[in-house]
Parts: sequence; C-alpha cells; structure tokens
Amino acid sequence: MKLATYLLGLIGLVVAIMLVLHNGWSAIAQVLAQGGWGLFWLVPFHALPLILDTFGWRMLLAPNDPQGRAPTPYLFWVATVREAANRLLPLANVGGEMIGIRLVILRGLDGATVTASVIVEVLLTFLNQYLFTGLGLVLLILLTHATHLTSTLLIGLALSLPIPLGITLALRYGSVFARIERLAQRALGSANIARLLGGTNLDKAIRALLQHRWRLLASLAWQLACYIVGTFETWLALRLLGHAVTPWAAITLEAMTQAVRHFIFFVPGGLGVQEGGLIVFGQMIGLPADVAVALSLIKRAREVVFGLPALISWQWLEGTRLRRLWSRNVAGKGAESSHAAE
Repeated sequence: MKLATYLLGLIGLVVAIMLVLHNGWSAIAQVLAQGGWGLFWLVPFHALPLILDTFGWRMLLAPNDPQGRAPTPYLFWVATVREAANRLLPLANVGGEMIGIRLVILRGLDGATVTASVIVEVLLTFLNQYLFTGLGLVLLILLTHATHLTSTLLIGLALSLPIPLGITLALRYGSVFARIERLAQRALGSANIARLLGGTNLDKAIRALLQHRWRLLASLAWQLACYIVGTFETWLALRLLGHAVTPWAAITLEAMTQAVRHFIFFVPGGLGVQEGGLIVFGQMIGLPADVAVALSLIKRAREVVFGLPALISWQWLEGTRLRRLWSRNVAGKGAESSHAAE
C-alpha cells in the first residue's frame, strides 16, 4: 500500500513538473512576480475557512464532550494538522483523519465517539462536495454555455450520487464495523485482537450521531460556508496576478478543481491532478495556462507555509509525550529496584 502511494505521488510529481515546463517556466515566473508580496496575505486568510470547517466538526463532537475537553481552538489546531498531513505527507488523503482521531482521543474522549464524529464529518464532506460541484457546474454553464461537457459532467455526478447515499444508509441502518470486526476475528483467529477495532461500539456511536438531524444540517452548512469562503483565495490570487475574475468564475474554478482532487483522492497531495484541473477549467473561463499553473504553485506554496508549522507542532507534541512516558517508565523501574533491594 505504501509502495503504491509513493509511486502515485512520484507519477503526480512528474506530471506537475511536465505541466510547468510545457507552459514555460519563464512565463510562469513573470506571472508570479506580478503578484508580489501581496500573495503572502493568502497564508493567514486560510485560517478563516478552516475555522468554519472546525465549527462543523465541533457540532458533531459536542454531544459527547459536555466537559469541553476538546474545545474549538484545540480542534482548529487538530484540523490544521489533519489538512497538512493530507496535503504534505504521502498519506493518500486519509492519514490525516487517523492522526486527528488520535489527537482528540489524547484529550480523554472516548475513541468510538471521536472516530464516529470524524467518519460522519467525512461523509458530510462528500455530500458537500456534490453540492459545491453542482454549484460549480451550474455556474460553468452560465459562464461558458459549454453544454456538451457540462452535461456529461452533470450526468457523471448524478450517476455517482448513490455511492454516498448508500454509504449513509449502510452506516445508519447496518452494522458495518461490527461486520468488519467479525471478519477480523475469523482472519486473525482471536476475539481479543478483533475487539480492539471496537466495531459494535463504533456502529452505535455513528447511529446515535446520525439521529441528530439538526446537528448534521448545521455541520453541513458550516462546511459549505468553508467551501464558499475558501474561493476568496482563488479570487484574490488571480487579482494579484493581474487576471481578475468575477466571484462566480472563482467559485466555478475552485469547485471544479476540488471535485477533481476529491474524486482522484488516492494521488498524494493531488500532485499533477490540481495542476491539470486548473488548466482545463481555467481555459474554459478564459484563463491562460501559464496563469493557471502559477495559481497552482501559489496554492501549493500556501499549503507548505501554512501546514509546515502544524506538522512541526504535532511532532513536538508527540515527542514530548514520548519523553514523559519514558521518564515515568524509568522512574517506575527505579522504584521497583529500590523495593527489591530492601
């Protein structure tokens, strides 16, 4: 699995480099130079859509955290780590969620409820992606009148819609993780090891969470607000690059590019995928290819500048925790030796 992830990441990196070279690095550099220092404003601004996304996660976690052990500021930090891990590490866009679950559990919350909140949040993200992509397609039709391609995309979107709906029904009325637990028990031949998965408790936590309809709707609304506010990054970047577009065009470009990245999620960091999507859909709204590639490089630079401190802070936390555990173990062994000597 790791080998496949690394291979896909390498292929994506090669594709991204080829796109940069094909569109002329000198032309792209000139476009970037026109943006100037104002492009650095994109880094702090990214905190706003991420905060909105965190509000949506907190809505799902709040019923099982009445003491507030994982408050919104802490969840915001975890969200930055999750995003940075998915964007900057070869984790195929799923490892960040596992890291996020672990970090929240460290605050003393039940593992099943935390995992359930992340699973439901990811499910809502899928649904929001359909809403956002649908909005982008409608705007694309209005802006370009390219009904042939957009009709094909709409049909494809409609045909794939039963997938998240089927997953929702399976999680709501089925026992998905309990079945996985039983399969693991048969494969491993040990009920104790299989129970570590906590399948039954996880199914109960997910079903309980899916019954809070108003919380689901509120979380869905916060996520959608995150998507829409996040398009300001594209609008501002293009304006600074000297290729101003309307807010509707920015939403279209962001929606379609994100759709491509989400549906081809197995490529680490969306390498090559993001660049190709921006070029294709950028040209449909009149954006030159070199500007589209420059926009992609700006987005990736922002991901590094914003995400690297999050990854460093996460590693610092893990290192501090390991040192404390090691110190306790050493102290415990020292006490045992003293008692034995007595």
